[in-house]
Amino acid sequence: MRLDRRGSLLSQVHVDPPLLGGLLMLCAIGLVTLYSASGQSVDVVIKQALRMLLGMACMIGIAQISPQRLARWAPGIYLLGVFLLIVTTAIGEGRGAHRWLDLGPIRFQPSEIMKLATPLTVAWFLRDKILPPRLGQIGIALAIVVVPGALIMEQPDLGTAILVMAAGLLVLFFAGIPWRLIMLALGATGAMAPIGWLFMHEYQRQRVRTLLDPAADPLGTGYHIIQSTIAVGSGGWSGKGWLNGTQSYLEFLPERATDFIFAVYCEEFGLLGVLVLLAAYLLVMMRGVTIAVQAQDLFGRLVAASLIFTLFIYIFVNMGMVIGQLPVVGVPLPLISYGGTSIVTLLTSMGILMSIQTHRRFIVES
Repeated sequence: MRLDRRGSLLSQVHVDPPLLGGLLMLCAIGLVTLYSASGQSVDVVIKQALRMLLGMACMIGIAQISPQRLARWAPGIYLLGVFLLIVTTAIGEGRGAHRWLDLGPIRFQPSEIMKLATPLTVAWFLRDKILPPRLGQIGIALAIVVVPGALIMEQPDLGTAILVMAAGLLVLFFAGIPWRLIMLALGATGAMAPIGWLFMHEYQRQRVRTLLDPAADPLGTGYHIIQSTIAVGSGGWSGKGWLNGTQSYLEFLPERATDFIFAVYCEEFGLLGVLVLLAAYLLVMMRGVTIAVQAQDLFGRLVAASLIFTLFIYIFVNMGMVIGQLPVVGVPLPLISYGGTSIVTLLTSMGILMSIQTHRRFIVES
C-alpha cells in the first residue's frame, strides 16, 4: 500500500470541479441580474465581473495552501484583523459609520477578514482538543468569537457582526457542544433580549418595528419592505421577463443592485427562476457538506462545515429580509448582489474548501 494523489488536472492544481461549476453558475446569474438591476449599465457589470475574477484568483491562490498551513496562519490573521477593526473604529469611514479603511488605491472593510479569520482561529484552537470541548475551552472559543463581533457592532454594523459571530459559533456547534448548553444559551439570550433592546441604536430598533408593521410608515422606514414584497409577488410563476421589471425600472425599489437585488430577480424570473437560483446554491452547499464529511482532520471538518453553513445564513437572511420576514440588516445575496469585498471574501472561503478537498491523500494499491 502507498499514499498517492489522484484526480483530474483541475484537482492537481487544487480546484474542485463540482464546486467551481456551481460558483460559475451563480456568477453568471449574478451578472445577468445585475445588468437589469443597474439599469442596463455595462460599466457596473464590468466592475462586478472584474471583482469576481479577483475573487476567483484569490480562491485559486488560497486553494494552493494546505489546511495545515492555514491552521498555523490562523491566529496571526485573526490578530491582524482585530487590530484593523480597532483602527477602523477610530478612523474608518462610511455612511454614518466607521466600516471602511481607505488606504489610497485600496478601500476595504476589515470586518470581511474576520468572516474567515474567526472560524479558522476557533477551529485552530479546537483542532487538538478532545471533543466535545470542556467548559473552559468553550469559554476561550467564545472569547475568540465575541471580540471581533463586539468591535464590528461598535462601528456599527450589526449584520456583519452577526455573520462573523455565527461563523465562529458554528465551529463550536460542530465540535459537539452538549445540547443542554445550547438550550441554556438560547434561553439566556431570550431572557436578555429586553436588556439588549436598551443598548440597540435607534435605527436598529426602528428596523424591528418596521418588520412588525411596515405599513406604519409606508413612505419612510417601511418603504423598502413594501416595495420589495410587491416586486417579489408580482413576479408570479414565470416572471415578467428579463429587463421587464417595473419596480426596478420605475425606480420604486431602493438598493435594487445591492441588498434588494433578489426582489429584482423574483420580479423578472418568477418562482421558476428562484428554483433555478436555489438549485445553484444547493449544488454549492451540498458539495461543501461533502467536503466537510470527507475531510481527513478535525480542523478541515470544522472549517468546511462552518463556512458552508455561513453561506446558508447569508442566503437565508438576505432572502428573509427581502420578503419581509426578517429585519433589514444589510446582508448581500452571495455572488448576486453588487459589491467588492464581500465577493472576494466569499470566493476566498470557497478556496479554503477546495484546499481541504484537494490536499487530501488517498490510499491506493501499489
